[in-house]
Amino acid sequence: MTDSKRQLATRETLLARFDALKIAFTEYKHPAVFTVEEAKELRGELPGVHCKSLFLKAKGGRLFLLVCLEWRRMDMKALADLLPSRRLSFGQPELLLEKLEVTQGSVTPFGAINDTGPEEERVTVVLDKQMLEATQVNYHPLINTATIGLSPNDLQRFLVDCDHLPLILDLDPATQK
Repeated sequence: MTDSKRQLATRETLLARFDALKIAFTEYKHPAVFTVEEAKELRGELPGVHCKSLFLKAKGGRLFLLVCLEWRRMDMKALADLLPSRRLSFGQPELLLEKLEVTQGSVTPFGAINDTGPEEERVTVVLDKQMLEATQVNYHPLINTATIGLSPNDLQRFLVDCDHLPLILDLDPATQK
């Protein structure tokens, strides 16, 4: 359950945090999207690479936020082998809301701003190594009616500022063999 004394970030406080960190970004507003397919239809020529974020729970309770290129297909068994975990499943919507204060369709690495519990209970953010090779990466700003584009380095700086040192993994199945 969410602690009512906890100050939750909104789109506005997220953007203010970017300004305080001197993170350059571009915001693109659009109708609400809930899936990668809907986003593809609406985005037109939006620059940068497009990403998806998957909220995962390991057997034993550890939580992960996998942020990867939108076209990447994930083999959950292979992913569990890469992570310090056992079997993985998708985290329940209620747990997603409790931990990152976002809803399905708005899952984003920026949700780390709301994950302020004890370090051992925080969500581990996992970033796709290939995604970080892009010039610009795109994610929702805690809501699914806009997209924020920024550099991968600024994304990582933001995560570290939120006390979430990301785990960077090579998710390309060709390199896993």
